Amino acid sequence: MRRLFHPFVLVLSTILLAGYAYIAARLTSTAPLRMALAAPFVMVWILPVVYWFGNRDRQGRRHEWVQTLSFLCMGWLSFLFVLTVGRDVLLLVTAALPPLAAMHTLLDEAGAAWVPVAALAAVCVGALTALGGPYVRRVDIPVEGLAPDLDGLRIVQISDLHVGPTMRLAYVQRVVDMTKELAPDLIALTGDIVDGSVPRLAAHVAPLEALASGDRAFFVLGNHDYYSGATPWTAHFEAMGFHVLRNAHVTIARGAARLLIGGVIDFAARMFDPDARPRPDLATDGDARPAKRLLVPTGTVSSNIVMLSLVSRPTSFASAKRPGAPMSKCVPPPAGTTTLCLVVTSCPP
Repeated sequence: MRRLFHPFVLVLSTILLAGYAYIAARLTSTAPLRMALAAPFVMVWILPVVYWFGNRDRQGRRHEWVQTLSFLCMGWLSFLFVLTVGRDVLLLVTAALPPLAAMHTLLDEAGAAWVPVAALAAVCVGALTALGGPYVRRVDIPVEGLAPDLDGLRIVQISDLHVGPTMRLAYVQRVVDMTKELAPDLIALTGDIVDGSVPRLAAHVAPLEALASGDRAFFVLGNHDYYSGATPWTAHFEAMGFHVLRNAHVTIARGAARLLIGGVIDFAARMFDPDARPRPDLATDGDARPAKRLLVPTGTVSSNIVMLSLVSRPTSFASAKRPGAPMSKCVPPPAGTTTLCLVVTSCPP
């Protein structure tokens, strides 16, 4: 019962009620249609109330499919809201322009029926695109004054795997094989890797252990990883050989240069621990001055330290960047399962 009064649940309930009232008023005209429209809103609402705050270890295959349906409903409602707003804007524009009277009539009479269909088509395209991945994108990171020992450093960033009811062992193995072909120096998992408990998904994430050899693999948890159980998943990935960075950092030596890799926790951590919050200062040793002062050995020039900040969601980018460091790079993960090949290169001043 206490879950119903959790701040996140209260905010979500308010947003869903407001969204339902708006969409129902704009797209439906009968009680049966409004009752049908309420179903996907209820499916989204039960995610945090029933699953995220529940015991994930007791949830079986049936619960996983219910959650998958809830996420699909969430995607459909997102498209439905955007398309409904777009239709209303077009109705206003066409009403103000007499030459567009025929378009206004079409939108007014048939638009309400086509908006849900278009939203469903968008969800289907998105799901098929995700299942057809992953997709590799190369990003060059030029750094002024980069130490020669770090020039050409290759980092593979893997984001949003969402291993669960739909993304299973075969998909994870494909990601691992593609990552090996990229011959990375470092590997960074930047959140939303799992959607389920350790007992349910341990066998399906097992191929990732092959990437953790050589003390080169790092993991920062995303909101879905917290929903799935941050503590047991942290222990599991550490047992596989990953460095799980939760407001923490490690330093890697590469010749005379040093690379500081800091990881910041996701905002979702506060749902389970009110005192938890992103702390970029702790991810860089908690010192207000540049990290290079703490890490560069005596006699080493300041350009030999580079800081790489890892966060799960793009909104954390600004808070994760550390002022004063020679290079602080955070690459927000794009939508969908994506593998980024990041190459750090030197550039002229």
